[in-house]
Amino acid sequence: MLATNPTQVVFKRPKTLAQVPTHYCPGCTHGVAHRLIAEVLDEMGLREKAIGVAPVGCSVFAYNYFDCDFVEAAHGRAPAMATGIKRVLPDRTVFTYQGDGDLASIGMAEILHAAARGENFTVVFINNAIYGMTGGQMAPTTLPGQKTTSSPSGRDVEQMGFPIRMAEILSTLDGAGYIVRRSLHDPKNIRLAKKALRLAFEAQQRGLGFSMVEMLSTCPTNWGIPPIESLRWVEEHMVPVYPLEDFKVSPSLAGLRL
Repeated sequence: MLATNPTQVVFKRPKTLAQVPTHYCPGCTHGVAHRLIAEVLDEMGLREKAIGVAPVGCSVFAYNYFDCDFVEAAHGRAPAMATGIKRVLPDRTVFTYQGDGDLASIGMAEILHAAARGENFTVVFINNAIYGMTGGQMAPTTLPGQKTTSSPSGRDVEQMGFPIRMAEILSTLDGAGYIVRRSLHDPKNIRLAKKALRLAFEAQQRGLGFSMVEMLSTCPTNWGIPPIESLRWVEEHMVPVYPLEDFKVSPSLAGLRL
C-alpha cells in the first residue's frame, strides 16, 4: 500500500523481532522465517503470551533474535520441552523453531510422538536439505544425488536411503490438526508462508492439536552456490521432491481467511 503522506510509515521492524545483528550467512533465509514469525505474533497480539523453543543447529541463537520469552532445548528435544511448557501453561502460545537435522534426525522420536499425542503447540520446521552448522553433512532431507561434505559423490539412495518427507509423515497422525509445506524462495511463496503461520497459530488458539509449517530454505554456504542461485535451486530441485501442499487441515480451519 502506498503512503498518502510522505512521512507516513508503512513498513517497519516487527516489535517481536529484536533489533540485533544475526549470525546467519549471506543469503540464508532463516532471517526471513524469523521476520514472518515476528510479524504474525505482532498482528495476532500474541507476543506477550508467546514462548519459543530454540533448537541446536544454525538457529541455536534464535532466542537472541526474538523479543519474547524463549528457552533453549537440547538437540532434537524441542518438542519434549514444548510439551511440558504447554501443559503447565496452556494459555501461552508455544512454538518450536527447528531445522531438518534437529527435527528429522536426532529429534525424530520427539516430533512423531508429540504429533501422535496431539500436543497443542506449533512447529516451524526449516528444511534446507543439509546440516548447516556442523559443516554441510548429509541430512535426512538431503536430495538424491545432492553432494555434501559427507556424501561428496552425491546421495546414493541405494546406500543411504531416500529423503524423509516429514510433513507427509506427520499428517498421517490423528493428533495433527494442521500440517503444510511452504517455501521462502520468492515473494509469492513468502507471503503464502506467512499465511500458513497465521493458520498454524490459529489452530493452536483453537486447541486443534499439533500444528507444523515446514519451510523450504536456502543454505548457499554449504550448497556452494551464490545466494541468488540458491533461490532458483530451491524452486528447481527442492520443490519437486518436497511439494508445496496442505497435507492436513482441520475442518475448523477450512475456508478461514486471516
